[in-house]
Amino acid sequence: MLLTRTALAACLIAVATAAAPAPLTGQPLPTSGTTTTAPPRSYDRQLEILEKKVDDLEWRARTDDIAVMDKWWITSPVPVRTANSTGQGAGNPLRFPVYSFTPKSLGTRKAPLLILVHGYVHGSFDRYYSHILRELLEQGYVVVAPEYRGSTGYGAELYDAIDYGGGEIDDVKAARDWAVDNLPNVDPARVGILGWSHGGYLTLFNAFNYPDAYKVAYAGVPVSDLIQRMGYKGAGYQATFTEFIGKSAIDDPAEYRRRSPVNSVAKLRIPLLIHTNTIDEDVNVMEVQHLIEALKAAGKTFDAKVYEAAPGGHEFNRIDTRLARESRKEIWAFLARYLKPGT
Repeated sequence: MLLTRTALAACLIAVATAAAPAPLTGQPLPTSGTTTTAPPRSYDRQLEILEKKVDDLEWRARTDDIAVMDKWWITSPVPVRTANSTGQGAGNPLRFPVYSFTPKSLGTRKAPLLILVHGYVHGSFDRYYSHILRELLEQGYVVVAPEYRGSTGYGAELYDAIDYGGGEIDDVKAARDWAVDNLPNVDPARVGILGWSHGGYLTLFNAFNYPDAYKVAYAGVPVSDLIQRMGYKGAGYQATFTEFIGKSAIDDPAEYRRRSPVNSVAKLRIPLLIHTNTIDEDVNVMEVQHLIEALKAAGKTFDAKVYEAAPGGHEFNRIDTRLARESRKEIWAFLARYLKPGT
């Protein structure tokens, strides 16, 4: 049975209420006019942990007929940033979870590996991807999904470790390396990577920075130019990135350029497919077109398709419509050309 966020919130509030101390004798109870403070941020993190536990149960229910699902904790080569650089634990590698899904039909045979990178700035690998995952498993791929730094569902430590365009890139690569070294069905010569939105952003950086680690990549509606993005997003979004990166794009444009895949296109050496949509309400089509033009200017060979007013906007080919399914078939055919699933 699925639990909604409202139901989970009710459970959390009930637990918190039961645990709250009773008023002291003689202490007046709050009146209707009393101003109350908002719940602490820790409640959000606790709620996300509950949601993640439900997600994991649902993942098993939705994939048990076709795959063996496991969840593992691994480490990243990039340490956690700490306020006290000499304190206990400072410099330790970040610990983060990864999902693995291995088709039951494989037996002992080797198969290609796909790293499926979730999106959103603070997101997680949730049930939204269940139909996409099943389509990949049915083709014979081993799928690994990293819950890189900044992901939700694991408490404040991982959430607050967010490093947009920094350590999260290496977390994804660490998941790839771990899978190659530890999953017996993985063929290390056939590894691909894909993702949408922020997942597409991390896919691009992995393809550019680690071309020897992957044979092919797909980036759907990818964030790709933070300078341009700050220009068309609102003040609240800009403030969020100032918090993430430490300075605004105006104060430190070089750092924003460094964290933008569009400025690393010269490093592309593997097959790459890019999709965008002219009515994307999140990643403006001009941002992805800038990436496409930069790749062309660098003389790179790649594939790209700009969808004209595709229904669904930012999520046009992740939903369950005929156009979305046809678009995904194009993606799967592109990946299969280089990874040869089922062989």
